[in-house]
Amino acid sequence: MSFAEDFVDCLTLKEHIGNNTTMCYLKKVRSVLKTAVEREWLNRNTLSSYQCSYIEPEKDILDEKESFTLYEKKMAVERLEDVKNAYLFMCFTGFAYKDASKLTREHIVNFFAGEEWIVKNRQKVTKAICRESVPLLPIAKEIIEKYKDHPYCLQNDVLLPISSNQKYNAYLKEVADICGINKNLTTHTARHTFATTVTLANGVPIETVSAMLGHKSIKTTQIYAKIVAQKISTDMSDLKKKLMIKMPNLQKLNELVA
Repeated sequence: MSFAEDFVDCLTLKEHIGNNTTMCYLKKVRSVLKTAVEREWLNRNTLSSYQCSYIEPEKDILDEKESFTLYEKKMAVERLEDVKNAYLFMCFTGFAYKDASKLTREHIVNFFAGEEWIVKNRQKVTKAICRESVPLLPIAKEIIEKYKDHPYCLQNDVLLPISSNQKYNAYLKEVADICGINKNLTTHTARHTFATTVTLANGVPIETVSAMLGHKSIKTTQIYAKIVAQKISTDMSDLKKKLMIKMPNLQKLNELVA
């Protein structure tokens, strides 16, 4: 067994680190070894020929019905109502939690035909700056209007009363339970929902979605397109089964065609 395989097995089996994180670690070590070889500290890079393999993570996203269930459900507790509305805002703008929490009136600009957009540079984990430009949909406008006189928003000059991420995901779970949504909602799933259910599934071109999300490469956006395609395939498969039950003659026809 090669050093690379030993390294991967150690991280995944002994340290219980996920596959994709392990691949990231391996790439970093490989880069260090490459530098060592270039400076003649080592004779060869034992990781140079190892092919990293990534597993595409499953993303919990809201479908259209769940999105509007969330929108229509009034929370009895103000804290949960604020969490719900902030989450919905992110679902219909695509902004990440960190960026949404820092949005101010200055980020709202009038573009074509006086249409309101939110334009903001988003700070990524990689420290690369990407501009996210999104036209405001009616639900997002409604939420901004709702909180324009909120004490927290006025005091901190922000659009939404989002203070800390520490308990936000826990509150989101409460909201999901109240709405009967059996999905693990987090600060990330709102952005995924915007990319899939709100835009791509409604025919918005992938190039447009990529630009709105501030992706540097369209390859990143294509992950969401694949999710939409998979869901369409699953939904149509379920529909086919239902039709077979309701219309038995279709089952015979399907067998003949097959």
